[in-house]
Amino acid sequence: LSLQSIENLIRYIVVGVLVLIDLIIILKTKSICKKRPKNKHSKRLGYIIFMVIYTLICAFVGIVIFYLYGKLSNMNKSQILYSSSVVVMANNEAQKINDIVDYKIGVLDKNNKKSPDGYIIPQEIIKENKLYDDNELVDYGDYQSMITDLYAKEIDAVILPTDYASMFKTITGYENIESDTKIVLTKEKKMKKAATSLVETESTGKNITEPFTMLLMGIDSTDEVLSKNAVANGDTLILITFNPKTLNATMLSIPRDSYVPIACWSNKAENKITHAAGYGNDCMMNTIEEYLGINIDYYAKINFKGLVKLVNAVDGVEIDVEQTLCTDDSSRDGQICINPGLQTLDGEQALVYARNRKALVNGDFGRNQHQQEIVMALANKIKTISSVSKFMEILDTVSNSLDTNLTTQQMLAFYNVAKDIVKRSLSSDEADIINIQQLYLAGNSQMIYDERMRMVLYNYIPNENGRKDIIQAMKENLELADHTPITEFSFSINEPYEKEVIGKGPY
Repeated sequence: LSLQSIENLIRYIVVGVLVLIDLIIILKTKSICKKRPKNKHSKRLGYIIFMVIYTLICAFVGIVIFYLYGKLSNMNKSQILYSSSVVVMANNEAQKINDIVDYKIGVLDKNNKKSPDGYIIPQEIIKENKLYDDNELVDYGDYQSMITDLYAKEIDAVILPTDYASMFKTITGYENIESDTKIVLTKEKKMKKAATSLVETESTGKNITEPFTMLLMGIDSTDEVLSKNAVANGDTLILITFNPKTLNATMLSIPRDSYVPIACWSNKAENKITHAAGYGNDCMMNTIEEYLGINIDYYAKINFKGLVKLVNAVDGVEIDVEQTLCTDDSSRDGQICINPGLQTLDGEQALVYARNRKALVNGDFGRNQHQQEIVMALANKIKTISSVSKFMEILDTVSNSLDTNLTTQQMLAFYNVAKDIVKRSLSSDEADIINIQQLYLAGNSQMIYDERMRMVLYNYIPNENGRKDIIQAMKENLELADHTPITEFSFSINEPYEKEVIGKGPY
């Protein structure tokens, strides 16, 4: 009964048969006890053997189902361990919280009151340690201004999410923020995601058989288990639309430096989209939704270890590597390099391919392209899996390293999508049953003065016409706009055919 939406008719028939067998067992037990037949020993022995076999079969099937259900449920981590820290500059004399007296302490204002590690826990730290008695609390609307003032010595301390270093180390001037600062107090608190986030409940009742959108976010975390709140650093943002009826998908990588209005900031000030990542899933998803005019139904966050394990679980992914690439491994313990050529990459090698940016001529755009290639290669591998044990291995692999707002029943509903893919693949000669349309956000580079960071930073200004074309393509796939198919086209046999990339231009 837990496996809703999977082979309903067969399941109900099986349930009916099991109930019938149970009734027969009850009646048979009463009959044996009442009649006390002469050959009772042999009859009871046969009955006991049947009961043992029947019980073992039911127990085995039950364990498998509960194991599957448990692993799927674990992907939606309903409770997350959030953490906030009191931070000062490394040369500050304070070593513990009691040393903070007559300090100016930067904290997020009430506009962020739903943020667990940005407001809720910091307020508890202030109350528990009575920081309001001998200190001045200074309200801020964002982390960027707080950090900037801390470095400028305009304030003496700040209260930030504990993994603040991941949020700022990619910003020019703050590469060494981990050694420039120190933590004098940390407080952790386990909270329900649904209590502080709207995106956790918005799509609970949505049917997975209808067209939907999903945001894939990469987490800068080397932990084995994704149980703590980890910052999606904005380096990996892939927005996917999928139509289960047509098996068509669109895939858009959003450049980390895209200059867009940040939904959770006052007056929705424009800034790099990567800066929305530190304010939680709601801020990032609302920022993308408002910019593209597309509702995001689901999200999935995966960390370094999760990607490595997932690629290894499908026995690697085939990628045509264009040049030698090197980065540190998933534990940041040593360097791994991959050489040019068509090859099957294991998990650590795939992570190198997905993370590398500085060695590429086109930088962040090249990395976005690589990440899309990894996603498509994984999809191609997963759709060929027919072994139950292999599927269970993959499920076990990603269960700990992935977090999503998909409910268990919605995840189970993907069975019907997979079943449809298998049916179509058997009746079609096409290699790719799922058609993935890659989208590209065209734009221009521009240096802009950041008022919060008080410095000129590189930004990427998306092209408005490109944005409109991307929105149109996504809405067509989601059946929110009419699609006009191309009925004919011409090409020259002397020139290689290149598939059109929507959003790339020229504009």
